[in-house]
Amino acid sequence: MEMGRWKGLNGFFSSVFLFCVVLDVQLDGLLGASHEEIEHHLEMGKKLLAAGQLAEALSHYHSAVEGDPKNYLTYYKRAAVLLAMGKSKTALPDLSKAIELKPDFLAARLQRGNILLKQGNTQEAKKDFEEVLRGNPHHEEAWLQLQHIQELDQLILEARNAYNRKDCTAAITIMERVIEVSPWDPEARELRAECYISIGELRKAIQDLLPTTKLRNDNRAAFLQLSRLYYILGEHEDSLSQVRECLKLDQDDKECFSHYKQVKKLSKQLESAEQYIAEERYEDAVEKYHSVMKTEPNVQFYSIKAKERICHCLSKSKKAKEAIDVCSEAHQIDPNNIFVLRDRAEAFILNEEYEKAVEDYQEAHSFIAENHEIKEGLDRAQKLLKQSRKRDYYKILGVHRNANKQEIIKAYRKLAQQWHPDNFQSQDKKKEAEKKFIDISSAKEVLTDPEMRQKFDAGEDPLDPESQQGAGGGQHGWPFEFNPFGSGNFHFKFHYN
Repeated sequence: MEMGRWKGLNGFFSSVFLFCVVLDVQLDGLLGASHEEIEHHLEMGKKLLAAGQLAEALSHYHSAVEGDPKNYLTYYKRAAVLLAMGKSKTALPDLSKAIELKPDFLAARLQRGNILLKQGNTQEAKKDFEEVLRGNPHHEEAWLQLQHIQELDQLILEARNAYNRKDCTAAITIMERVIEVSPWDPEARELRAECYISIGELRKAIQDLLPTTKLRNDNRAAFLQLSRLYYILGEHEDSLSQVRECLKLDQDDKECFSHYKQVKKLSKQLESAEQYIAEERYEDAVEKYHSVMKTEPNVQFYSIKAKERICHCLSKSKKAKEAIDVCSEAHQIDPNNIFVLRDRAEAFILNEEYEKAVEDYQEAHSFIAENHEIKEGLDRAQKLLKQSRKRDYYKILGVHRNANKQEIIKAYRKLAQQWHPDNFQSQDKKKEAEKKFIDISSAKEVLTDPEMRQKFDAGEDPLDPESQQGAGGGQHGWPFEFNPFGSGNFHFKFHYN
């Protein structure tokens, strides 16, 4: 029994011994031959760094640190590459390790002090600069940085006092110098962002808050604030992106999740509404934009946006009077919106209020003269106004501009029966009727022909001899082939095509 136990123990110790021998061989292989290999890695790292191949240089310095973890220079050189790559937070531990291994290593202390100062950690930075001066009392850069620290502490105190007394303009001015010295200090940027928000400079607040999301390891507050700012500005996609970053850090964050649900709901409504417009489903789009205003009644941007798009939809769906009312409301809120002016102008054209259409297009044109669509709209409105003072085929038949072909033919039949010259006895009445009958027939001819109607709607009379560029005109502006009376001997006939 005892012999068996000893055999088992002997086998166990033999295995442990063998493992240790193998491990020792492996370590000896790594570290024993490390001097040449480490020198090679350091040399390659130096060359690649000089060539600007930072990732490759970093790889070699990683190998050098692993090969000799007690060499302070390898840590320092790896930190130099990380700093060149803009990874100051990652470089800081390497500098600290180099200082730990060699406390009198002044270059590493100076570099670490500079990073700490940029991060706004003035107390720790001060210690490093003082250590540098102990080793070299005449070190100019260390003296200069200590002066910056003294200045910085005073400026931060002044900025906070200005902020507390709600003098944000003064606080912003002071913080500009603070951030110039400590650009990686999240607290300084957050304070200035709060000041910008107080005075309504939301874009500038965003510019300050964006870097802070990387300057802190878990900056959910900054992601949430950024999301809210983008939301207020109407940039719901960016708002959604920022709040998602907050939830990546903590999916159970109540504030972020609550805001996420609101932004997500609004985003879906806006996307659906625009999709309906693209599909020319204008009634559905109007309904969806009403939902947008219910979902977010407190942020003015979305109310203005909804009214602008409802104005557009009503104009496109030929609901002239409704469009004019909504567009006028939107114009009152946002007088410089050229799209509202454009859509109201089109509604005025539908309502045959050409002078008002011209006025809206002219106003839009004054804001942005280079816009091709606005320029074309103005030209068309001016032509229609000029045309309305001559002969308006819609008015002749008494139909709206959005009347369909059946409505036009029905109106033509009724008026043709009423004004046919055969219905009148006296020559004066017959001549008057003949003129009206020609106008009625002209209107029917133009408005039932898609090509001619399109020209007329664009402000060009296809039966006007002046518009025909030399084409022969019959009596009352009819081309010969369209004259319903020919040589004057006609018979009463209706064409119901």
